[in-house]
Amino acid sequence: DMALHLSISLLLTGLTGQSLGVYSVTTVTRVSVKAGDSVSIPCLYHPKYTSHVKYLCQGYSFISCSCAVKTNQQSSGRFLISDDREKKVFTVTIKDVREGDTDFWCVVEINEGSDDGTYFQVSVTRGKKQTLYVDHQEVTGFIGGQTTIKCYYQNSGQAKWCRVGGPCVTPSQGSINGTTVFINETLPRVFTVTMSGLKMEDSGWYWCSRGDLQMPVQIIVREKPSTSKFCLLSGVVMTVIISLSLFIVMVCLSSLIWFCIKRQSKSWLITVKANFIK
Repeated sequence: DMALHLSISLLLTGLTGQSLGVYSVTTVTRVSVKAGDSVSIPCLYHPKYTSHVKYLCQGYSFISCSCAVKTNQQSSGRFLISDDREKKVFTVTIKDVREGDTDFWCVVEINEGSDDGTYFQVSVTRGKKQTLYVDHQEVTGFIGGQTTIKCYYQNSGQAKWCRVGGPCVTPSQGSINGTTVFINETLPRVFTVTMSGLKMEDSGWYWCSRGDLQMPVQIIVREKPSTSKFCLLSGVVMTVIISLSLFIVMVCLSSLIWFCIKRQSKSWLITVKANFIK
């Protein structure tokens, strides 16, 4: 049981002098992944940890888990890690997920004290689709526009769309930080999330949630391509096309004139030669 496990972990870390920052590091609680696939997990942290080393720790118990990858070491093998200090989130990626990849911790290294971390679980499925999944974990949108995410599920429970470390929206219409969110459940085994009127600050990590599972999705909001630049580019392209067309026409006309002159000259020479023979 998840709650029992966390309670035991908190008790154990407390008895050994370690302190889990329940509110200092935030991540998913449980994700579903198909064996052989990859998954990226965001780990949000308190601004006080901006300059700290972060790492992914593998194992059921916080006091005995083994470090899989660190931000101050080059990522290699099946585990990758990156730290976005501006957004205060480090992302861990587990590639080629195996059946033994079930228990992990997002951890911040504390130089003069106990490390700070939070637990998440991976539910590995074999030979079938994972219980909750999306087409892509990274989605791009433009300022003022909208983006749509399809969340496929096999389990029961209420559908939610949440910002990691922030508020959630349940079916129908709501908003997250002023951005309109609409959840549509008309299709079987899939609910569609649409975020409209995107702002630059909407960039970040969210998750689809169904029952006790979450699937993280990173939304990247960009500026819409400038219309004036597009028009300028179109004008340049049209100028090139017109110039090229005129050049081709001039070449064809010159060739035709040259052919006619050459033909006329040949005809004149034949006439002169005939008259001379006579």
